Amino acid sequence: MVLRKLPGVSASGMGLRLSQKFVFLLFLSGLVTLCFGALFFLPDSVRLKRIFLSKNESPAVTVGSDNELSKKVPVDQEHQRTGLKGVEAIVKPKVSRKPSVTHGARTVERSVGSRAQDEWSPARAHEPPARDERVTSAALNAPHGTTFSHETFKKCLLKPALGKDQGNPSDPETLKRREKVKEMMKFAWDNYKSYAWGKNELRPLTKNGHIGNMFGGLRGASIVDSLDTLYIMGLMEEYEEAKEWVQNSLDLNSNGEASLFEVNIRYVGGLLSAFYLTGAEIFKQKVLELGEKLLPAFNTPTGIPRGVINLGSSGTSWSWGWASAGSSILAEFGTLHLEFVHLSQLSGNPVFTEKVMNIRKLLNKMEKPHGLYPNFLSPVSGNWVQHHVSIGGLGDSFYEYLIKSFLMSDKTDEEAKKMYYSAMEAIETNLVQKSPGGLTYVAEWRGGILDHKMGHLACFSGGMIGIGADDGPVGQKQHYLDLAAEITHTCHESYSRSATKLGPEAFRFDGGAEATATRLSDRYYILRPEVIESYMYMWRLTHDPKYREWGWEAVEALEKHCRVDAGFSGIRDVYASTVSHDNMQQSFFLSETLKYLYLLFSDDDLLSLEDWVFNTEAHPLPVVRKTCLQEHSTRPDDGQTTLE
Repeated sequence: MVLRKLPGVSASGMGLRLSQKFVFLLFLSGLVTLCFGALFFLPDSVRLKRIFLSKNESPAVTVGSDNELSKKVPVDQEHQRTGLKGVEAIVKPKVSRKPSVTHGARTVERSVGSRAQDEWSPARAHEPPARDERVTSAALNAPHGTTFSHETFKKCLLKPALGKDQGNPSDPETLKRREKVKEMMKFAWDNYKSYAWGKNELRPLTKNGHIGNMFGGLRGASIVDSLDTLYIMGLMEEYEEAKEWVQNSLDLNSNGEASLFEVNIRYVGGLLSAFYLTGAEIFKQKVLELGEKLLPAFNTPTGIPRGVINLGSSGTSWSWGWASAGSSILAEFGTLHLEFVHLSQLSGNPVFTEKVMNIRKLLNKMEKPHGLYPNFLSPVSGNWVQHHVSIGGLGDSFYEYLIKSFLMSDKTDEEAKKMYYSAMEAIETNLVQKSPGGLTYVAEWRGGILDHKMGHLACFSGGMIGIGADDGPVGQKQHYLDLAAEITHTCHESYSRSATKLGPEAFRFDGGAEATATRLSDRYYILRPEVIESYMYMWRLTHDPKYREWGWEAVEALEKHCRVDAGFSGIRDVYASTVSHDNMQQSFFLSETLKYLYLLFSDDDLLSLEDWVFNTEAHPLPVVRKTCLQEHSTRPDDGQTTLE
């Protein structure tokens, strides 16, 4: 009894004096106010509100509301590539500084740089929000107005996906080099199959598999990442093995904590490209199921998704523990557009496109310092957290997806085009620098102060600027091509100035250094693709033979320093004459590095850039030609498929 706990008050309450009654009532009213305030006004109170609201009165979803802002903040962090690709963090993660632990995830890929998958453990800075059933069931349960016809899609390609002759070059020497790359892929695949089948990646020195925490319980990252590479290389037996594993063993009903970015670029991207290239329905079925599981990450006050999501039934999400003030990362939430547009196309459900268009809408509302996009944004307040800007880790693929969204839309997405060229103007004005030795590089920007450092992850920008040259401001095409060539040359210099002829994770242009790593922690190479990626694009754009020569130099270096008895491994110091291996064959080595090398030594009609756009994991996604698709579609009541 509450009354018995009040000193001087009888159990019956009949003997209460007036002053005591007043105090007691005051106490009760305060208690009631406190309880209901907690229920309805604390940040995560939506879960408690549901206790009092009927299903028909469920609280409105705040995702995507017009008054919400959305952007990220710049945090200095030496993360990894899934992270979307690396940088130095102001809030340093508790990770060993030895280069041997810098090989894991890629938020790994383009946004966070180089933190080991074994060390990957996102701290829950905030209580995860409840999953909204109306949103999470939208992708598969909502009525779809159209279905997708693969046969109709193929009619809208300008060229056969694999070219007239599988992309075989007429030059015998180039063909010989291409066959060498194919042999490297088969060697890497065979060893993965022998020692790590079904695991996410191969540890070639110890001959075992690696799972890690980055994919939330999903398995077979190397299998899904390799599907399209195996297919375009004509390794059909290996492709069929991979397809069979996806059909029988790829279990999407995991209940783990996954990187939204990594799952999207590797699994969603890999399954999408495999479907478009082959037409196998199993890939479509799996990717739509997985795409639906990612939607709860967008259940934030701004609609900006958090970086980590539980793929299980709870659908909870939260921000990376190392990210300042619980922020989301520009390169992570900005690297969803290509895949989500295709999820809408395949499912006929606009929810996927709506999510990423809301991100763009909110970004356009934001005030940008000097026209630049900082790397960190609060998904709750919609404010920038820090003014750190980078075209490398934490920022990179955001810019990549702007120009590629324009190209993938068959050059109809004018908003993406405007955002990209405005960003490029700001980058040129504030970040592009020339070293005393004449090397062009892209520095980082920290609250108005330049950090004369360029990461390996930033070396993708040569290719990005190159493919955007045609559609820029009038009279600027050659300028952009020249800038792309200069940046690609600088990145090649970072390779040629090392003992192994492989490039470091980051290199600097200060203290007398040019295109070389000055810190021990920046000297490692984890089989990254970005430099080779730019070689491939620049070859296709210019046909300058130096790009193929530079690519062959990389092949020779990989064979000499990274090939071991049971696969390929990254190395800890590119400047050491005797290499030390890190015991990790990254899945992106199979998806990107070897694919870009193979395309570099192939004819241009193999995955023609007129028809295909590569996501940031090098998974080819087709240009969406809506007019063509509509012309070739028929109504469902005619007994055939319809497209929107």
